[in-house]
Amino acid sequence: MTMINVRPLVVSVGCDPFTGRPLSIHVGGDSIAVLEVEGVRAEPAAYPVDQGPRTVFTVRTEGSRMRLAFRHRDRRWQMEGIDPRPDTGLAA
Repeated sequence: MTMINVRPLVVSVGCDPFTGRPLSIHVGGDSIAVLEVEGVRAEPAAYPVDQGPRTVFTVRTEGSRMRLAFRHRDRRWQMEGIDPRPDTGLAA
């Protein structure tokens, strides 16, 4: 299971209005359901000055894992990484 860093791609993310948890990812004309949020990393203090703070979510969808970042200053979502075959690999 290797997350591949990709050039940040602006995506639209549907979230739970109370918790902010990602529920779906909209890329182009496709909508991808989020099955599970595997991890959340808040970066409120350590961030590049020109970008501002962000929160990074690692989510599992039906066919992949993705790393999504919510940039708080400009209120945009970006996909920064993808693991297109998350169930392939050696079990620990």
